[in-house]
Amino acid sequence: MPLTAGLSESLALCLTAVTVGAVHTLLGPDHYVPFVAMSRAGEWSLGKTLRVTATCGLAHVAGSVVIGFIGLALGLAVLRLETLEAFRGDVAAWLMIGFGLAYMTWGLVQASRSHGGPHEHSHAHADGTVHSHPHAHDTAHLHVHAGHTPPTAAAAAPVWSPWLLFLVFAFGPCEPLIPLLMYPAAKASWWMVAAVALAFATATIVTMSAAVVVLRSGATFLPAKGLQHYAHACAGAAILACGVLITLGL
Repeated sequence: MPLTAGLSESLALCLTAVTVGAVHTLLGPDHYVPFVAMSRAGEWSLGKTLRVTATCGLAHVAGSVVIGFIGLALGLAVLRLETLEAFRGDVAAWLMIGFGLAYMTWGLVQASRSHGGPHEHSHAHADGTVHSHPHAHDTAHLHVHAGHTPPTAAAAAPVWSPWLLFLVFAFGPCEPLIPLLMYPAAKASWWMVAAVALAFATATIVTMSAAVVVLRSGATFLPAKGLQHYAHACAGAAILACGVLITLGL
């Protein structure tokens, strides 16, 4: 009977971890909106989008798991760890605000270089042929001349953007993990703590990825005509908004 009760309690804790992980993720738009925005702006493939999402999700959970294990090993009161997690949350929020502001500014600079969009340029060739073509200053010339290979337009997001997002999520705490799951599980065993942490991490990353896939698919139906030059700026604004929402406790 005690064994059955122990198994039931362990199963209940794991199911609670899965539920809390999924709900915690869905209630926080900062868990998926930045990835959708950056994927759309940078024209990432689905594979790259999910890799970045999963990596940031793993960093997001790992920080709280490590702090939880250290706290349990040192016998620290849960209140102290909650204070530390709250501090980490503030740091993550301001990092996200700074990242969103920097990315939005970068996007606006890129958009300003286009001078308002394509315009006509005339070209004269050695054989006397004269033609015109649309030209924008944010990309290279895309028309073809004899003997020349057209360069590829640069539309990718800055290479530092996924790494900064990773840093933000590494600081971002999983608030319910330690007090609601790890400390109760510690009353059973260290293996139970590990099982609860794994269940929570899996639920969080899977839910983040699923939300990103759904929203990314839906974003393809949004009108984008006339906004191509401002895609990165809009992505930065979305990330900035998520950071502001975190500071407001939303």
